[in-house]
Amino acid sequence: MQKINKVVDPPGEAKPDWWIICQLAERMGYKDKFNFTSSGEIFEEIRSCVPQYKGITYERLRKTVGGIHWPCPSEDHPGTPTLFLEKFNTPDGLGHFQLVDFKPPAELPDEEYPYVLTTGRSIFHYHAGTMTRRTPKLIDEVRRGFVEVNPEDAVKLGVKNNDVVTLETRRGSIEAEAKVTDEVPPGLLFVPFHFPDSCANVLTILALDPSAKCAETKVCAVKMEVKR
Repeated sequence: MQKINKVVDPPGEAKPDWWIICQLAERMGYKDKFNFTSSGEIFEEIRSCVPQYKGITYERLRKTVGGIHWPCPSEDHPGTPTLFLEKFNTPDGLGHFQLVDFKPPAELPDEEYPYVLTTGRSIFHYHAGTMTRRTPKLIDEVRRGFVEVNPEDAVKLGVKNNDVVTLETRRGSIEAEAKVTDEVPPGLLFVPFHFPDSCANVLTILALDPSAKCAETKVCAVKMEVKR
């Protein structure tokens, strides 16, 4: 855990996030529970409620280069850089593997939608890009949404590098710029999810993983056509 200090005051009428949340809570009738006056007060409540953080204070964080590793149960505890050196936190102290049977994705390619779509990140942007797409140097690296296409699939579909293509699934369609590359295998199309003009989640499926209950955003069937 590290303390990151404020560099500048919020500009104009902007307010810090902790203040905004407290104001929302007050308007919802929880003033007594959210009557904090600083982020430091909020952290004090967190460490009083979470045993793993109990020994971590703002004062210790200011004096400790590199921060303090939790769990840190008391203020004289040095922190725990490595967990489970001798045993795991289980009744018998052993780690236990769980066998999970393979289950296929909810939607696989077929004649109508012959490719697998997977989504993810570009190294130059983060999540919805609300910060990174306001940074000129990062925008210069990747300005707009794209789809990575294997050269074999590009030849079959007549797709050339930088062509604008249409990607369509059973949920919707988007347009994106094709990047022909052998970094993706044949049959797989990769789309980053940072760009609202090529919104990858318009295409993804609503199915959930049966065990983790995570959205199955990494696999669905898709077709691609060159925009003429």
